[in-house]
Amino acid sequence: MPTLYHCADARSLRVLWALEELDLQYDLKVLPYPPRQKAPEFLQINPVGTVPYLLDGNVTMNESTAILQYIAVKHGDGKLAVAPNDPAYGAWLNWVAFGEAALTVPLASALRFSFLEPEDKRQPALAEGFRNVFFDKLRTAEAALANSKFLCADRFTVADISVGYNLHLAARMRLLEHMSPRIQSYFAELQARPAYQRAKEKQKAA
Repeated sequence: MPTLYHCADARSLRVLWALEELDLQYDLKVLPYPPRQKAPEFLQINPVGTVPYLLDGNVTMNESTAILQYIAVKHGDGKLAVAPNDPAYGAWLNWVAFGEAALTVPLASALRFSFLEPEDKRQPALAEGFRNVFFDKLRTAEAALANSKFLCADRFTVADISVGYNLHLAARMRLLEHMSPRIQSYFAELQARPAYQRAKEKQKAA
């Protein structure tokens, strides 16, 4: 049974959401954020000190989008993955990576310089620049969703979880109102998914 180390609303929410989508049995360990400072004993388990951290038998992983692919392929029986012989396979891989590299990196940087740094070290202009990068990159997803309900393969996959996590985080940052109607409706559809709602409830309960 997989074990997931998680902080509320961190990147590890991607993994928790995917586990719920697949209705897998798992052990959830919720840590205070940032765990390397507030749960130093976690460093004995994961020396990097970040979440997500997944244990699955002898497998250990700490990159959220790689874990999404791992879970989808190893445990999903094709439900959240796209097979290599599928024409959408390349797009699927690209969107999974896009969610982190193109969207989470600038969004997390904006969060850091707006809220997470001590007040005397916050840099509003720098944060605004990162927000602009995020919105610029998000247009790529908006274009892909113009005539499709999901990002690729005409169905929900972990690509939607990878990208959708950023909309969750952006909503927490009160940025949703600045997004296009299509992106807002896409996020509303993701929020309505029972697995997303269960993931939020489980992190709250823990």
